[in-house]
Amino acid sequence: MSKKVGLGTLLCLIASMSWGAMFPVAHSALHMMDPLYFSFYRYLFVTIILVVLLYVKEGKQAFRFEGLSPKLLFYGTMGFTLYNFMIFSGQHLMGDSGIIVASIMEALMPMITVVILWCQTKTTPAKATLTSITIALIGALLVITNGSLSFFMMARDHLLPVLLIFMGAVGWVVYSLGGGSFPKWSVLRYSTLTCLLGTVVSFVIVSSATLLQWLPAPHWNDLLSIKYQMLFMILFPGTIALLSWNTGMKMLSPVNGILFISLVPVTTFMVMSFQGYSISLNEFYGALLVIFALIQNNLSQRKALSKTNLREKSV
Repeated sequence: MSKKVGLGTLLCLIASMSWGAMFPVAHSALHMMDPLYFSFYRYLFVTIILVVLLYVKEGKQAFRFEGLSPKLLFYGTMGFTLYNFMIFSGQHLMGDSGIIVASIMEALMPMITVVILWCQTKTTPAKATLTSITIALIGALLVITNGSLSFFMMARDHLLPVLLIFMGAVGWVVYSLGGGSFPKWSVLRYSTLTCLLGTVVSFVIVSSATLLQWLPAPHWNDLLSIKYQMLFMILFPGTIALLSWNTGMKMLSPVNGILFISLVPVTTFMVMSFQGYSISLNEFYGALLVIFALIQNNLSQRKALSKTNLREKSV
């Protein structure tokens, strides 16, 4: 194994495990602070860290938008406002089960990416990919409903939180795809400028909601009460995972790197077990189906790439 592959593997592993632990950690913090303010404060500090890193590494010229501010604003809003606001709001509304649903939705992101690209390019995915998407959807439904048809009878109580979590996942997928629009930019530059603009949008939303008395502003003591959770969310899922994932994906290639996203629900289950949560068999088997679908899709992509490479060599 080369050093590049080894480092890429380590970076993707760190990112996936950080995101897996993110939801249980956030769950305890959301009892003390509104999901919107929690998300805003988290990325306010992440933005400061990224801005310092970018200035030290690339200088002040890296902060030029180069006429791309509309694109940066859009992707920043998708990745750092929509994703966080929606996924943590949905998780909070669902309670304990929301932790697992949010984690499973994170693992579904590769499949969501396939569907979005399908809509954009009008090119139907391979049969193996469509099969994987179907299996993943069945697994996700098994987790969301916990194997009970009564979920559909109580759709009014569950549909909105699940929809919010799904919208958040779509927002992150759109953000991730947006990185391809800036091929000459470093990972750090794209991450920093989009995070900066996304945080500005978040500030406008929470401050406007507070001025209109729709959302109470948290007290300083509220922030201090979750200082350890916030510190973890800022350093690991917020900063280290973001940069590690983007760098690791470049080292391993998306086909190889995306497989590590299957570790997100595994890590979530491990943390929740330590916290005393009793994971049902339906939730466990549903997660296994999602992971199986992701691995199956990854293997089919590898086969397709190897066939393409052989054809190119023979030409």
